[in-house]
Amino acid sequence: MPDDRFREGRISDFVFEHAERQSDAVALVLGERRWTYAALASAIDALASAMVAAGVVRGDRVATLQTPHPDYLIALLATASIGGIWVGLNPRYQLAELRHVVEDAAPKLLLARSEVMGRRYERELLELCADLPAIQRLVIFDGDPEVPGAVTMAEFLGDGRACSPALLNEARDEVGGRMPCLIVYTSGSTGQPKGAVLHHAGINEFCAAQNRLWPIDPHRVLSYFPINHIGGVVDTVLPCIAAGGAVVFMEQFDPAGCLALMEREAVTLWITVPSVFQMQLDLPNFADYDLSAVQLIVWEGAEMPAGTIARLLQTCPKLATNYGMTETTSAITVVEPTDDIVLLSSSVGYPFPNVEVRLVDADGRVVADGTEGEVQARSNLNLLGYWRLPEATEACFTADGFFRTGDLAVRRPDGSYRLVGRLKEMYKSGGYNVYPREVETVLERHPAVALAAVVARPDPIWQEIGVAYVQSSGEVDPAALEVHCREHLANYKIPKIFVIEPDLPTLPIGKIDKQELARRARDLAS
Repeated sequence: MPDDRFREGRISDFVFEHAERQSDAVALVLGERRWTYAALASAIDALASAMVAAGVVRGDRVATLQTPHPDYLIALLATASIGGIWVGLNPRYQLAELRHVVEDAAPKLLLARSEVMGRRYERELLELCADLPAIQRLVIFDGDPEVPGAVTMAEFLGDGRACSPALLNEARDEVGGRMPCLIVYTSGSTGQPKGAVLHHAGINEFCAAQNRLWPIDPHRVLSYFPINHIGGVVDTVLPCIAAGGAVVFMEQFDPAGCLALMEREAVTLWITVPSVFQMQLDLPNFADYDLSAVQLIVWEGAEMPAGTIARLLQTCPKLATNYGMTETTSAITVVEPTDDIVLLSSSVGYPFPNVEVRLVDADGRVVADGTEGEVQARSNLNLLGYWRLPEATEACFTADGFFRTGDLAVRRPDGSYRLVGRLKEMYKSGGYNVYPREVETVLERHPAVALAAVVARPDPIWQEIGVAYVQSSGEVDPAALEVHCREHLANYKIPKIFVIEPDLPTLPIGKIDKQELARRARDLAS
């Protein structure tokens, strides 16, 4: 394990440390390809040099549209190593979603795939570059169709040879600590995604602490989470790199293929969200996969039923979970490896190292054990703020520096915490955050929709799914609404059920009564 000095360094430092200590050790895997730590360090240097040659300076943003692929990690670490701020873009995003993030972050460079799984992005990329003058260079990853006006990654790297090692070192001088290195877009109650700005020191400290809490040797993890997701970047990939382990990438997830890859690559950390575990356990041939290499099973993003936990214990006797948010660099509470089904199923554990946790009432007073209160967290891991949103940044912190999560919890007699609800309307479907107002806004753009309200209902596979109640101003059917949503939203945000109503219930003040709609949603026939 690298020593604590890396907490104040750069998130890229781990790679270079391991390149010196174990240069031939495998760092990244994709299909039959392998990247050693020496090769990874060389790739980071080459791309960072190209960025410096292209005029990227400290504080500039670099956006990347890519699948869970080694190229995204190289882009992230190259950007961060020279003081840039990296932004991940999900290939599932539709144009409006891409436009909001890219317009807000205003990257100087856009590194992009031009085709993913048969979907072409040329039109979207050209529109973004034409409409957003902040983008000075569009670079297309090698192997993808060329885009007019863009350069290939090979050409971009070639230009980087003009950057001398001395110039690269100068760009990296004094980079690290609490300097920003990553923006992760996460929505709020308005449904408009906000950019949470994370820093080197917080990510490094999280990686070091998580690896101490969840020791694995060798550390080998499978990553298929999208690159704009905190779970894919901070929870899964970077701790593995910090430990000198191997990240096995999977660009397109499927339950059986994931298990086969875990078996082939002797994955030791099985980490995902509860809905994925359920899909995999339900496979008729699950028992045929050899998962004997697994040393620890971890889930994040939602609670896990006790029955599922019991089944997972038959595969591995050590299970763990945590509770955190993008804004807290994933760290609020944690359960260390255990076989205690009660603890694992009924709590989110104890405060993460060096994180202060408190529960408060509506007046900001700390509540007694056993009483519901809002979870608030204070630590050096918390976000620096929301990108270009000073008022939202101020509102998310208390006067004494605690981050307001909007989640409700109870502190149990043993000091562990149990989540009981959310002050905010956000719900989790398959481990992904879904923000109703964002979906409602899209629905209300449909010409036949007068009002829309989205609520969540429990689901045995996805934990929660969206139910959209629509007040129509014309003829419309659920299938048409689903098509409309697919044109503007990533698929995990699309409601699973659409209900057309002549009128939506309202409160005396005229607001839509979402509690009544949530009750109706729970009562709907499956």
